[in-house]
Amino acid sequence: MSRLDTVIAAIDAANDADPDRSEGAPAARLYGERMSAELQRLFPGASEELQIAARGQHIERWILPRESYPRDRQGYLAWRRALAEHHAQRVGQIMREAGYPEDSISHVQKMLRKEGIKRDPDVQALEDVICFVFLRWYFEPFAKDKDPEALQRIVSRTARKMSAEARARVLREFDLPADLAACFRD
Repeated sequence: MSRLDTVIAAIDAANDADPDRSEGAPAARLYGERMSAELQRLFPGASEELQIAARGQHIERWILPRESYPRDRQGYLAWRRALAEHHAQRVGQIMREAGYPEDSISHVQKMLRKEGIKRDPDVQALEDVICFVFLRWYFEPFAKDKDPEALQRIVSRTARKMSAEARARVLREFDLPADLAACFRD
């Protein structure tokens, strides 16, 4: 088994412990598999580091529940920072155990912390994949209970994080209502 296969298997094994089985399988494992599939579709020549970051992007996410942070924007941002740090540390540990060099580990951790979005091509690629996975798999159930104004803000923030190429691709691949599609136009 290659180092990459070893790391992917370890991430999957960690995510198999996710208690959320609402889709019939551990939610974090499904998310990781969806991230890998979308990465392969959008960036077929992705580096090992980007493949690892995509698969490990939500590793053990349930360990830091959203409910343990205040329900305001500051609480949400604090929760997201804590998650990113957990994901980076946990994936780094798995990579170290598989024999990856420190520079590769640091690069993956940088991607997982989203350091360099809009400046680092790998960080941006990961963000684009995250947004596509959200739109393809999670947007519809997420949007059901949101008021239109809040949903517009969320979609607008999502679009701003994406590259111009990814926003154009969203418009080609998704049938969004006109007001939400407008968020993806330059």
